[in-house]
Amino acid sequence: MEHAVLTRYRVMAYTTAVLLIVLVFVGVPLQVAGHPGVATVVGTLHGFLYIVYLFAAFQLTRTLHIPVFRTILVLIAGTVPFGAIIAERRLTSEYSRQVRRATKGNAGTTPQEV
Repeated sequence: MEHAVLTRYRVMAYTTAVLLIVLVFVGVPLQVAGHPGVATVVGTLHGFLYIVYLFAAFQLTRTLHIPVFRTILVLIAGTVPFGAIIAERRLTSEYSRQVRRATKGNAGTTPQEV
């Protein structure tokens, strides 16, 4: 498995999650108070980066052979505050388990070669 796929997903999961948290807990209250600047900028940025998150998450879930229902949950996680962080932790754990299984079967290879 490619470690780069996991790294891309992790970066996008945290980026998407942080932007959504800022949008929901800072931008929206400021917008309600009459200052829409933060919500406009962060909302637009989150929207564009969510598309990148979708590609990265889909690529990782296919690499890990995650079932379709769980894949859909991972894709939706980018729209729920803290959801992408929780999904990232679970997928990273799944990736680690699969790498351990693969290296146990291939004692002479490194995880990047598996």
